[in-house]
Amino acid sequence: MIRGAALIAVLTLSLLAAPLVAEGQPRGNVWHIGYLGSGSASTSEPWVQALRRGLRELGYVEGQNIAIEYRFGDGKVRALPGLAAEMVRLNVDLIFTGGTIASMAIKDATKTIPIVFIGVGDPVGAGLVATLGRPGANITGLSDAVVEVAPKLLQLLRDVSHRKVANVGLVFDPSDASNMLQLRALEGAARALRITLRPVEVGGAGVLKGAFSRMASEHVDAIHVAGGPLNNTHAKEIVQLVAEARVPAIYARRLFVEEGGLMSYGLETTAQYHRAATFANKIFKGAKPADLPVELPTKFELVINLKTAKALGLTIPPSLLLRADDVIQ
Repeated sequence: MIRGAALIAVLTLSLLAAPLVAEGQPRGNVWHIGYLGSGSASTSEPWVQALRRGLRELGYVEGQNIAIEYRFGDGKVRALPGLAAEMVRLNVDLIFTGGTIASMAIKDATKTIPIVFIGVGDPVGAGLVATLGRPGANITGLSDAVVEVAPKLLQLLRDVSHRKVANVGLVFDPSDASNMLQLRALEGAARALRITLRPVEVGGAGVLKGAFSRMASEHVDAIHVAGGPLNNTHAKEIVQLVAEARVPAIYARRLFVEEGGLMSYGLETTAQYHRAATFANKIFKGAKPADLPVELPTKFELVINLKTAKALGLTIPPSLLLRADDVIQ
């Protein structure tokens, strides 16, 4: 398996034989593809591998009829416009983007190169597309609808906790447009559930400890960690800080639970990256991004870590375990 920086360097890799399937005009019979991710190469690796697998299954093979350039923001929002401009200068035929911030950076950088975004919480709210059904311009893709699941996240924290959940801390990145949309959605859900939301801003790894100290001083009963490149990149440190706080926490991504977090609820990200390959296939065959509707998830995944629950002294209700898509022992 290719890891970390090695993934960035891999531009052409022959994996299996496949016919040329595209009906457009690739340069020298090779489609040049860009990928810009908001997070790190190591965090993004399973997702990028799923994208490559999806392309391969459609007959697009690195080293034969596609070449891929990878760029990663490493959770640094300010780096993305420069990386986006660099990607455009490479004159690729299509650009995949992972996450809201990277997608916004690429959209600002080009009005002509087709863009396929993945994992954008609210494409309309972020200003990426005109409507879900008719995106317009040169961009379309797949939404993870993370904003839509806000009420469910808070309810799950109540379901798993043995004490009343009245104050919930929210770890979010104010420079991430998707996080700001999540914040507004969670504020509305919290009011409906009569929960006090305690948002704490993080702008980098160096302020994480301070954020958790603030939540401790505010006596939060539970914590939600918003999805996004910054938090995803520092998943291990965040999970450790949550463990020290000794309160239930829910995350937007499964990777936090795999690092030892209590539970996550959201889209199974690798499946969406795999699906994104079908958009490239349609575009290479002549479809316009403006005419390809944005796809919404049809299923969300609940993952629970029983070892972490035990460490917190929690007994997960049987009804919740039955609803879980995966239980980590």
